[in-house]
Amino acid sequence: AAAVVHSACEKGGQWKQALELFEEMKAMGVPADTITYSALISACEKGDKWRVALRLFAEMRAAGVEPNGYTFNALIGACRVNLPAAL
Repeated sequence: AAAVVHSACEKGGQWKQALELFEEMKAMGVPADTITYSALISACEKGDKWRVALRLFAEMRAAGVEPNGYTFNALIGACRVNLPAAL
């Protein structure tokens, strides 16, 4: 259910709301999965928030959540415009 909400925020370009929901979810002890992180990173991509996308990816990896192709595509998209700064 949480992934559906994050995906809706992603599609609506509401990256900030998606992150707020994510923080509430974590505070309630709801674990995030690959779909949740991917939707969040994609929302950041659409909001031109590449630094936030990189932070989420690092958090995802630290939590032991495995990325998939969608995750990597969203991360690349988020960093594409700002690639020199992201490196």
